[in-house]
Amino acid sequence: MALPMTLPRDPGQAKPSSGAPGEHEGASASDTTPLHRRHGLRDGLDGLRDLMDRLLAPDGCAWDREQTLDSLRPYLIEEAYEVLEAMDEPEAHRRELGDLLLQIVFQAALREREGAFDLEGVIAAIRDKMIRRHPHVFGARDGDRPDADAVSKQWAQIKEDERASEAKDAGPRRPLAGVPRSLPALQRAWRLQDKAASVGFDWPSITGASAKIREEWEELEQARESGDVDHVREEFGDLLFVLVRYGQKLGIAAEDALRATCAKFEARFGYVMQACHEQGIDPTTAGLARLDEFWDEAKRRGIGRPS
Repeated sequence: MALPMTLPRDPGQAKPSSGAPGEHEGASASDTTPLHRRHGLRDGLDGLRDLMDRLLAPDGCAWDREQTLDSLRPYLIEEAYEVLEAMDEPEAHRRELGDLLLQIVFQAALREREGAFDLEGVIAAIRDKMIRRHPHVFGARDGDRPDADAVSKQWAQIKEDERASEAKDAGPRRPLAGVPRSLPALQRAWRLQDKAASVGFDWPSITGASAKIREEWEELEQARESGDVDHVREEFGDLLFVLVRYGQKLGIAAEDALRATCAKFEARFGYVMQACHEQGIDPTTAGLARLDEFWDEAKRRGIGRPS
């Protein structure tokens, strides 16, 4: 039987009293009252809205009051990536999710001041969307529970139907619509191909993807031999695109795999630089053979491999 899990308590929450005599002797009210309450902020999401209102008030923070939706764009991207970096460490993950949540609350607050919508509207939109897209959960009959693959196809169809109903004129299906152009290229390649696969545009097995990789590799080599730089770039992109789908058929997300490889390279190259430093070697004149020896030693030591 699994043991109950104790989640980390918000540092702003007061520690529950054990009832022990003298537990709070000598402590003032401010010592046991959560920080946010001392400043008149409510608990939970309401308190975060109170915080944002305070920051944007005429006597609030000068920097926050100067921000616009455009100026906040890079912070949104940065915070999302910091969440990804922190996902292996629960406490860091908790903090970074909070930073990302603040960006959502901040943008909603700016829209509220424009009279467009508020945070309640944001919450209502995603709540209602999730209910619509989960008919197998909300309103499903007993035993009517499709598997994950069927759910994925159902989701794509419902999303397509929603988009068609919002369009002014009926046109061809656009399964690729909605994939943001600002996504990292590997992630976007995965989403585009996943969307295309939802309507049957995909190799039925990994064998087809393997054959396509060989075809794209040969075309890349031919382009390289021709010396046409633009053609080389095009064929190189085609090869990367197919590799993304190949990875997906293996159950591997290309973005995650490459991120892990970057971390491994960083760790092993750091070992190479440390070895050069300890032996008094200038890496710029050491030569590739010597640097490779350090690299191979790092591999033998397992440096950079997942623990």
